[in-house]
Amino acid sequence: MYSEISKVFEITEEVSKSVIAKNTVHTDKYAEWPEEGIRALQQAGLGGLTIPLEFGGMGHGTETLAKVCEIIGQSCASTSICYGMHCVGSAVIASKVTDFQQENYLTPICEGRHITSLSLSELGSGSHFYLPRTKMINTHNGDYIIEGEKSFATNGGRADSYVVSAVTEETNQPTGKFNCIIVPGNSEGLEWGPAWAGLGLRGNSSRNLSLNRVAVTEEHILGNEGDQIWYIFNVITPYFLTAIAGAYLGLARAVIEEVKSHIMKRTFSFNGKSIASSSVTQHQVGCLWAKYARTRALLYCATQSYDRGEEDSQLDLFSAKAEIADTVIDIVNEGMTLCGGSAYREDSNLNRMMRDARAAHIMSPTTDMLRVWTGRSILEQPLLTDT
Repeated sequence: MYSEISKVFEITEEVSKSVIAKNTVHTDKYAEWPEEGIRALQQAGLGGLTIPLEFGGMGHGTETLAKVCEIIGQSCASTSICYGMHCVGSAVIASKVTDFQQENYLTPICEGRHITSLSLSELGSGSHFYLPRTKMINTHNGDYIIEGEKSFATNGGRADSYVVSAVTEETNQPTGKFNCIIVPGNSEGLEWGPAWAGLGLRGNSSRNLSLNRVAVTEEHILGNEGDQIWYIFNVITPYFLTAIAGAYLGLARAVIEEVKSHIMKRTFSFNGKSIASSSVTQHQVGCLWAKYARTRALLYCATQSYDRGEEDSQLDLFSAKAEIADTVIDIVNEGMTLCGGSAYREDSNLNRMMRDARAAHIMSPTTDMLRVWTGRSILEQPLLTDT
């Protein structure tokens, strides 16, 4: 619907300010999935952001996804993550789509009638999302049975479909060899765990999922046998890292704006001067901005490089997400100190932002894993191992 990038950003800003922002406190307080904001983004035509034009989508890559998630993240980190995971799942489905998958998934997504998400993580493998134990059993009549347990599925119980990873019954498969399958959200045998009640990102509906002999057809399998590594490094990881990095970059900017608002309103009672007139405070705020600006530059340099298909762009994306995770936590910690005791109130905005920021390091690929992957790439070592 909106071919110009500037129009995409304009629409995102409008939805974020008019719909998403007004629900942020409620979403956090009651741990509710941000349905109004997600539906508004769909109705604005942004459901197919990462789906190619030839399939009815908007045809945007990682750079636009980063910016959109950053804009949303300034209003609500939970909504940004939920929308971001929808965009990642959409990109995965679209990357090697069949006619059946286009008709039943991409078209409804582009028309704002369908939300999708990823369900790759498992309790037993932790951040090693490329080592699933969920089984895909071939019935040899064109159908498959999926059995296993997934954890922390964003949009859990709220999406219309989930991109699920599973291994075949073969043993001793090489690391990273698995299948991606589209599992309809209304499939018989899907059993959701308790509602998400986490420290932060309380609107994510990040829930555990049991797949109890869930039946899917061959048409629901994404790509071909042997495509798994391609999916990991050409779609899943870059788009996932981009969405997460954009969301947390937006949160970092929101923290700075909150600090600014607090400081600009405060004066010293003993001399009537604004706290903003203090050179020490000015220096501290300047340092916060420098941290935000340099990581923002890294993210957009990385996404532009990736969208152009440049060499080593993956390494830049690895580093961008890792650096932003470090940065958002540093900024919110320092912001809490700058705003003093008022920031530590249970209902303060910085309290919520601090809780949301804490998940930045542990969202897989974790910060530590990304540092290791970067080092392995530079040292020409295999990336996907179980150590």
